[in-house]
Amino acid sequence: MSKNPMACDLETGICGAVEEEAMEVIDFNKSDISLNLYYVTDPICSHCWALEPVLRRFVSQYGHYFNFHTIMGGLLEKWEDFSDSANGISKPADVADHWREVGEHSRMPIDGSLWLNNPIQSSFPPSIVFKVIQQRDDSLATEFLRRAREAVFAFNQNIGDPVVLLDIVNKLNLDGKSILKDAQQEIGKNLLNEDFHLAASLGVRGFPSIIIVNKDNKGVKVVGARPLEYYINGLKQALNQDKLQPKTLPSLSELLKKEQLLFSKELEIMYSIKQTDIHSFIKKELSSDSYEEKEILGEAYYLSAY
Repeated sequence: MSKNPMACDLETGICGAVEEEAMEVIDFNKSDISLNLYYVTDPICSHCWALEPVLRRFVSQYGHYFNFHTIMGGLLEKWEDFSDSANGISKPADVADHWREVGEHSRMPIDGSLWLNNPIQSSFPPSIVFKVIQQRDDSLATEFLRRAREAVFAFNQNIGDPVVLLDIVNKLNLDGKSILKDAQQEIGKNLLNEDFHLAASLGVRGFPSIIIVNKDNKGVKVVGARPLEYYINGLKQALNQDKLQPKTLPSLSELLKKEQLLFSKELEIMYSIKQTDIHSFIKKELSSDSYEEKEILGEAYYLSAY
């Protein structure tokens, strides 16, 4: 794939130097036996982090309509030959202010100061680790991606550092040394390149991109971090249906036990509640010994006690 700049547009929610419509109908020349949703992303894509609350609710309520596939897009290979002069980004330090803007705009906490004192040199290492884990267990790969994003955005850790990656993988009860060893082999690079080729075939040029492809080889592409209605409407178009049957949302106790850590904005989106009502909602839904409340960068987050 062509290089993607680190700057992301706050209005469109797109990471990448690209001008695209928010939604468009597209055709694909490949055979699919069922509806497939391709989520093209990157571990250090700030607007992908901002999308997490909406994407979680969308999948929770409508995931029974499609097969979900997470595809790595390759946002930053290396800084040596990287330049985005149009957005004033040519070195790691240029990213810090942009990340903080995305965090403030989305209310998904982003520190960003690591770009000043411990910059990520490439998003490929965590992407390859994701691919290696995905070959073994897709659900664990999804959990790895979430933990990696928590680490880099909220807790300001360099997820390009093998020590940080090792710790994240080990905490998933996986053999971190084995996973990272495989990630350094040719097979890891090949798995990542397969994703790049797939993303290119889907016409992806910016992150996040969600492409829903139906059995008639037609699809809908939604680019950027958009409100929930965009994805629901895209699914309707792909299915050629006017009405969908959403699943009942999980209880907060079920959700927190599954996710382990959730930010206030994620609960607000999931349960359609106001920020000012979050504390009363938590106390109503959870027993006091089942969670721990903390705060980071001015945002509350909740940890499961189980």
